[in-house]
Amino acid sequence: MTMEERWLSVEEIAAHMGVSKETVYRWLEHGKIPAHRIGKLWKFKASEVDVWVKQGGASEPPAARRDSSTEDGRGK
Repeated sequence: MTMEERWLSVEEIAAHMGVSKETVYRWLEHGKIPAHRIGKLWKFKASEVDVWVKQGGASEPPAARRDSSTEDGRGK
């Protein structure tokens, strides 16, 4: 019998990554972090998030990745 990976909450994935819940919510708001919405809740698979981090997904703040980040004069 194989062990299924369990779904993690925002709090649990934040602890797993060593970041604040606010950071996770910011990534969610910008569609950066791999997540699944189940009703009103966001759920995560640690393995998916780990791959995302290893591929550099968490290396830049969400605002720095937007094409319009320099339009308001704050980007550079």
